[in-house]
Amino acid sequence: MSSTTYFAEHALLPAGAAVGVRVHVEGDRITEVSTNQHLHHDDVVLPGVLLPGLANTHSHAFHRALRGRSQGSHGSFWTWRQQMYDVALRLSPDTYLALARATYAEMVLSGMTAVGEFHYVHHTPVGRPYADPHAMGEALVHAASDAGIRLTLLDTLYLTGGLTGEGHVPLEEEQRRFTDGSVDAWAARLAGRREVLGSRPGVTLGAAVHSVRAVPREDLRAAATAVDAVDAGMPVHVHLSEQPAENVATSVHYGRTPTELLDEAGLLRPTLTAVHATHLTERDIALLGDAETMASFCPTTERDLADGIGPARALADAGAHLTLGSDQHAVIDPFEEIRGLEMHERLATNERGRFSPEELLDAASVDGYRSLGVEDGGAIAPGRLADFVAVRDDTVRTMGARPAQILYCATAADVDTVVVGGHVVVDRGEHVRLGPVGPLYRDAFDLLRDDL
Repeated sequence: MSSTTYFAEHALLPAGAAVGVRVHVEGDRITEVSTNQHLHHDDVVLPGVLLPGLANTHSHAFHRALRGRSQGSHGSFWTWRQQMYDVALRLSPDTYLALARATYAEMVLSGMTAVGEFHYVHHTPVGRPYADPHAMGEALVHAASDAGIRLTLLDTLYLTGGLTGEGHVPLEEEQRRFTDGSVDAWAARLAGRREVLGSRPGVTLGAAVHSVRAVPREDLRAAATAVDAVDAGMPVHVHLSEQPAENVATSVHYGRTPTELLDEAGLLRPTLTAVHATHLTERDIALLGDAETMASFCPTTERDLADGIGPARALADAGAHLTLGSDQHAVIDPFEEIRGLEMHERLATNERGRFSPEELLDAASVDGYRSLGVEDGGAIAPGRLADFVAVRDDTVRTMGARPAQILYCATAADVDTVVVGGHVVVDRGEHVRLGPVGPLYRDAFDLLRDDL
């Protein structure tokens, strides 16, 4: 078993900022952390401030193809969604692999060491399973392995085309590849995927319910039962109240909010992550907090799509745990998401310091790992996974910052070194295995652009 000792002048540890930090790693685990130390001749020096690995709890990898291509006109989430569907229709296992590999590599360069992929592009464009029913999911697994990032594959249940006050509507043509047709068929494929994945290192299986728009009330209950039958402890994610229209349709048709429907179905639980959770009632907030659920805020996406500003502080105060995601990847920069959580609160309340630096880091690291079903990550401490990130403190952006406040000024461009599972994945700002990531995107887009 390989062993390495790293040295950092500054590090953000569970107990707070520390100086002269030596981190001993054996295999994929941290075995010892000591502070107020001096550099030893055989230590590996990590420049700047050492942070725990940062988790991206909500990703749609293929959305990256739309960056800089959906901003030219007025519209809303609903008009943007049609452009997204157009990309989804053109994906194959090969193009999905190429695009996801580049997207995940960009994440690692930015300091993200784990990602939750909300995966619903399951079948062929006409809705038939591939010869290998797990082909699209396997493309994501291979992409994450190539990029050196931990992956939680959130296999998603998707049954209807949407919800109006009159009820659920049939799937549109471009949505057919998302569905298995029934909860039973999805549950069978979920169980089969568990068999396929086995105990592959760096990969965790999770489940997702796309939304109450895409899964009717009776199927929400069946989904909760199906998840428990496969693994009651697995992470479950759901898009929740991202748009006011979802709330209105749910209220008119069911007489409930989306959160109340999830509660009735038995889905509110500590392993549930509510993605976005933007337009919530006070009762919704209390239900999510009482159940000690998690909430994945995606500030760069929520402002890009004009979704709104969610009640992050209120959820945290109620007992929910906050996490962060980059969702549609208009930006891949964990520091932008971290700051966005605080800055959106400032805009909504006219108050500063809505979250402490420690709370923001926990949302990006240890709570993010928990949301992805990885309980032993996200902290620089003995027994934890050896996932950590060195951020330079001598760039034009970070020079002069206090180490404890590096999150407020750093960007993805300031990440120097990324270690995942004891392996150096990024060194001096370059991906060790894949090299420059730009050409990876070029190759992926060459496969897609002719049709975009």
